Amino acid sequence: MRTFIPKTDVTWRDILWRLALVVGTVALIVWFMPRDNRLNFNIEIGKPWHYADLTAPFDFAIYKSEKKIKAERDSVLRDYEPYYTQKSEVGGEQIREFMKVYKRGLPGLPDDYKSMIVNRLTRLYAQGIVDTKEPFADTSDTLQRLRVVVDNRAVSKTGISMLTPVQAYETLMHDSAFSAYREELQALNLNNYIAPNLIYDKSRSELSREELLNSVPQASGWALRGQKIISRGSIVDEQTYLVLDSFIKESNRRQDANTNLSTTIMGELLYVFLLVSIFTLYLSLFRKDYFDHIPSLALFYSLIALFSIMGSLLVDHNLFHVFILPFAMAPIFVRVFMDSRTAFILHLIIVLIVASILFRPFNFIAVELMAGMVAIYLLRELSSRSQLFWTAAAATLAAMLTNFSIFMIQEDSLSSLDSGEYNYLFAAGIMLFCSYPLLYIMERLFGFTSDITLIELSDMNKELLRRMSEVAPGTFQHSIQVGNLAAEIARKIEANPQLVRTGALYHDIGKMHNPIYFTENQSGGINPHDQLSCVESAQMIISHVTEGLKLAEKYNLPDPIKGFISTHHGQGKAKYFFVKWKNEHPDEEIDDLLFTYPGPNPYTKEQAILMMADAVEAASRSLPDYTEQSIRTLVNRILDSQVEEGYFRECPITFRDIQYAKTVLIEKLKIIYHTRISYPELKKTTN
Repeated sequence: MRTFIPKTDVTWRDILWRLALVVGTVALIVWFMPRDNRLNFNIEIGKPWHYADLTAPFDFAIYKSEKKIKAERDSVLRDYEPYYTQKSEVGGEQIREFMKVYKRGLPGLPDDYKSMIVNRLTRLYAQGIVDTKEPFADTSDTLQRLRVVVDNRAVSKTGISMLTPVQAYETLMHDSAFSAYREELQALNLNNYIAPNLIYDKSRSELSREELLNSVPQASGWALRGQKIISRGSIVDEQTYLVLDSFIKESNRRQDANTNLSTTIMGELLYVFLLVSIFTLYLSLFRKDYFDHIPSLALFYSLIALFSIMGSLLVDHNLFHVFILPFAMAPIFVRVFMDSRTAFILHLIIVLIVASILFRPFNFIAVELMAGMVAIYLLRELSSRSQLFWTAAAATLAAMLTNFSIFMIQEDSLSSLDSGEYNYLFAAGIMLFCSYPLLYIMERLFGFTSDITLIELSDMNKELLRRMSEVAPGTFQHSIQVGNLAAEIARKIEANPQLVRTGALYHDIGKMHNPIYFTENQSGGINPHDQLSCVESAQMIISHVTEGLKLAEKYNLPDPIKGFISTHHGQGKAKYFFVKWKNEHPDEEIDDLLFTYPGPNPYTKEQAILMMADAVEAASRSLPDYTEQSIRTLVNRILDSQVEEGYFRECPITFRDIQYAKTVLIEKLKIIYHTRISYPELKKTTN
């Protein structure tokens, strides 16, 4: 509810401030938007294809599955032969070292054992001793082969034909010729003279391995441009899955090759800037008053940024379907606090921003716009708390029906219907039910007053209203009557009936301070004003405005209600006592402010309506007779007088609205004060 006076002029400072608001909102939204246009289909084998018919837009290879490629690679690796370089000098060096250490003979062994050991070592090195620190580890595997490079010539050998250092030592120690002196041989530590002479050639081996792996083809065929890949609703089998997966990979590869990050960001900035600027331009042309109310702008641009960012995060991180977000909540908030037209424009901007990052934008736009429009329509006049829950249910149903209707247009069979989308829409509907508790938070956060709060304030069991009905019953009945008249006028001229009705109930609460001084509460012909001067009486009457504001502050009434209390007499005068004083003192001057209400004059359409209804209802009680002519004359005289005195110069009410108000007041007062017919009495018959 708006309780601020709109500015009529726009300065350069206002323009710069609005531009900064737009730029800040755009920058925040674009910061979270996805940075690529990569395809992101949800594909499952055995499930129907939920997207439109797909035809290959270019030639691309059909890649094998990872499992199949791995199996083929494992198969070719069975033929893999790592490369080892034979170091002939290793054997000679070790034998010379042995001869050097034991040049005086072998302790405890016959003299010919030295030459026998040299002979056995020579055989071992000739057979080949493999370095087991590298890939070749098991020489017992008869299938394992390796390539031994000797003088730049590679020879393929089996693992069983070669020895590891451990095997070479065991072969030497278990030689039958040394069986008689095995213990003495062990003491010689002959393993110190056994070293690998076949050294792993890492570069050649890895190159050979890569050649084998690269020999496995990645693709199993080709899809040609114009070829039908899959139809909407068709079941995805294994082969189709491979084709789709290959298409996505090739499309994304081309996208990565052609994508210019700066171009993408510039496009996002321009698109979002245009949309947010259109919304700002709409406010500038049609709802200038919102620019003078910071909480209104905070709500608008916060909702645009919040829902756009949430949509971007869902798409960018592939968390859930975007249907899970309750986008209709944004227009619900704006409609409850503002007006229907602004709610629709804001909802449209949010939907178009999020649609730009989706693969199927048409479905999303149609579904969300339908849900939002249904919500706005059902909340055109909020009269009960349950209306919010019915609105959430209706918006959810509308979204589901819209999505289903689009499916029926595109498909000819229900077998391919995807229930997942409807589950997400249902989840969004559940979140829409949270609109009611969130309204309270929004009111406290942005300082608004919703129709729900107004309905709660209209409860006659509220302490303030109950006290007024007991302390000032005449004022209470007057307030109810004024509320009914004002609400009818509000409906006729497209104002807020609930706001003006609630404002009417509280506009005279200040009269509870001294109820007897007001005509509607007097009885028995006693009038306390007979004991007061005109100035004192005027001040007593005027004080009900200030006393009402004190009570409103004490009971924490919202600002719109305080606005009705302060403006329902505007800056008018307590005319009865002012005219009486003038008549009694025709030649004296007095300060007019002593008879003037503090105001201000009405600055909203609803406040103007209340001023008209209040003045007419009060004056109608003094009519000597209630004919159509007397009522029409009264209404025209009071409203024309208010216009002439300038009470409505600061509020957005038109002469057309005032004419409608006259018509409503005349018709309603005629009904209220209609003359009942006299019932005939039954004559008694005498016998």
